[in-house]
Amino acid sequence: MRRLYHQFYLTIIASLVAVVLAAGALWRFAPSETPADQAFEMAGELLVAHLAPANAGLNVQQQAIDRLHARFGIDLGLFADDRRPLAAAGFAVPAPPARRESGGWIYGRGGPAWAIRLPDARWIVARPPPRQRRPVAGMIAFLGVIALVVALCAYPLVRRLTRRLERLQVGVESLGAGDLSARVKVEGKDEVARLAESFNSAAARIEELVAAHRMLLANTSHELRTPLSRIRLGIELMKEGAEPGRGAALEKDIAELDGLIEQILLSSRLDANKAVEAPEDIDLLALAAEEGARYEHCSVTGSPVVLRGNRGLLRRMVRNLLDNAERHGAPPVEVEVGLQGGSGVIRVTDHGAGVEVQDRELIFTPFYRSAGRDAPGAGLGLALVRQIARQHGGDAIWFEGADRARGISVSIPAPDQRPA
Repeated sequence: MRRLYHQFYLTIIASLVAVVLAAGALWRFAPSETPADQAFEMAGELLVAHLAPANAGLNVQQQAIDRLHARFGIDLGLFADDRRPLAAAGFAVPAPPARRESGGWIYGRGGPAWAIRLPDARWIVARPPPRQRRPVAGMIAFLGVIALVVALCAYPLVRRLTRRLERLQVGVESLGAGDLSARVKVEGKDEVARLAESFNSAAARIEELVAAHRMLLANTSHELRTPLSRIRLGIELMKEGAEPGRGAALEKDIAELDGLIEQILLSSRLDANKAVEAPEDIDLLALAAEEGARYEHCSVTGSPVVLRGNRGLLRRMVRNLLDNAERHGAPPVEVEVGLQGGSGVIRVTDHGAGVEVQDRELIFTPFYRSAGRDAPGAGLGLALVRQIARQHGGDAIWFEGADRARGISVSIPAPDQRPA
């Protein structure tokens, strides 16, 4: 029972089966004589002329009613066509309603009774005495016991479901109170279990994002402190006396600080917005050629590939790839663009020392620097490359080919470019 509605449905079916079995047992073991059976038996006897004729005196009719009462032990009442009482025996029975034209059950004080219309237009009303009506009360009590049993059987299932929902509520409240490690136990395979799994996944994602933002904030404060310290020192030195090139150094520090802030803001925006804004058709080869022209030892080759994406983000991605090759590699830098497996691929290679095996995934984390390397930059370039690629449905990896070519490869799904 992996679905919640299956459990409820089977519970209802089981309850109905229990009621049917109980009704069958009641029918099998209950007294065979019911008020209806006695009424039909009485009607048969009456048809054999146990009643006095309609034109007989009231005393004669009363004697006939008394004989039937003594024989069957039931309450009887004989009424004229106009519902006027003619004779009675036992407890008083209700008169047939004026609107009734045929026999059947009638109800009044003392319980239900059976009314029979005689051929001579008279009415006779019969009702079992109270001691013979007890099986009806017993049947009601028996069905009440069945209902109680069904309720007791259904309670554990319902309580199990509600208890799981209560634990889920406690987990949500704990997460809302700031406990990012709050998780709930996953039980079963129904909708409640899948809801618990979704909650755990969402809580883990929130904890991961908060931890990443905290790390980003800590690393940002560290990275901003370096250029700010250089700017502060440059200003103090300029107060003592201007030195040649001091202004250019300050401008460089300010530009570095401005670029770092821009990359931090872009990374935060990409984390907050997973959808591509203002998408358009972009020729990746042409975009790479435009960016490659800004570098002295860079060549761009390949075939045109049209992607659907944000031009500014893809331009930033290509520029970061080239900046990374220039800063951490060795010339010449080679860019190759092509179509592979339905995706547009751009590969940027250089002739540097490469990346150690243990660092090939870490280079895409924010502010990461390889041990023993004192290279320029804040360590956000490749992290932004992967963020932009994944926002466009692709990814960025380090590759090392058989021809000793090594570098960064970015693949982004491309629309169908077959000729119409």
